[in-house]
Amino acid sequence: MSQIKEFYLTNEEAQIIFGVSDSNIEYIEELTGVSIFAKGNAVKIKGDEPSAEKTLNLFEKMRRHAKEHGSLNRSDILRMAGENPRTGEKGPAGRESILVDSKRKTIYPRSPNQKKYIEAVRNYDMVMGIGPAGTGKTYLAVACGIEMVKQGKFQKMILTRPALEAGEKLGFLPGDLEEKIKPYLQPIYDSIYDIMRYEEIRKWTERKILEIIPLAYMRGRTLSNAFIILDEAQNTTFEQMKMFLTRLGINSKAVITGDITQIDLPLSSQTSGLVEIQQILHRVAGIKFVYFSNRDVVRHSLVKKIINAYERHLSKKSAGVQAEQPPEKGRG
Repeated sequence: MSQIKEFYLTNEEAQIIFGVSDSNIEYIEELTGVSIFAKGNAVKIKGDEPSAEKTLNLFEKMRRHAKEHGSLNRSDILRMAGENPRTGEKGPAGRESILVDSKRKTIYPRSPNQKKYIEAVRNYDMVMGIGPAGTGKTYLAVACGIEMVKQGKFQKMILTRPALEAGEKLGFLPGDLEEKIKPYLQPIYDSIYDIMRYEEIRKWTERKILEIIPLAYMRGRTLSNAFIILDEAQNTTFEQMKMFLTRLGINSKAVITGDITQIDLPLSSQTSGLVEIQQILHRVAGIKFVYFSNRDVVRHSLVKKIINAYERHLSKKSAGVQAEQPPEKGRG
């Protein structure tokens, strides 16, 4: 049943909380799922009773913050709203949407396994996301990291992947070290630039809130108060994987993503660190494995068909069945 809650703010509180041209009102509505009507200093909240009550509590928090700090930005609102989720949601750990408040405002899961993955990232200190390309493993991990940093749960986000040399040596590639390693890290940059605004990325990079580095640069570090993502983990060796897993410091979270069907040479399924840790860590408390399938692919519709075709081909090949021949071209 819909409820209306009405209260009044001072002129100064209203100016800070509403934002320029009341720009924060729509944002608060998006976070809480209620309708807000603001006229002068009067505020009316309309929604089901639990949501209206939680939104009222959110306004009280914003009022205290405005009084104490004299300002209020969307990151502050997002952090406070994380403590006041919509009705029917269990809290930040049970909310399906990811609130990044940047180039993309909200990101939603597109399959049951993606929902399970987001929930695992919020509830466990270490999560292994394993499955085929295009299932959103890295993208959702990056989005969760941005959300949690903005909520104040972590001070920084670190993204890394192995710079596996597929036929070329780094020393023979043109450019300085940064230019040489950037192609290996480009898929991570793609996710970041799709979610965040350029100016925000630049500020986070300058302030060391965001680091994107090759896995080799992790050696010797202890990463505290950080959200850490290891991408393309199938291309790590046993030693590299162990090195990464033992970097975790106080108040840190690690997400490891990979596709065990796309192991690049010179590694194999016998030497890949991601394959081995499934046996080594599957019973360790605090670690969660989430597996994706072809049904979770969210890229172009052809990608799912291509993956299925490859799997059929490999199944026939392993069973000793002759591969299908392509149809003959017609005579011109």
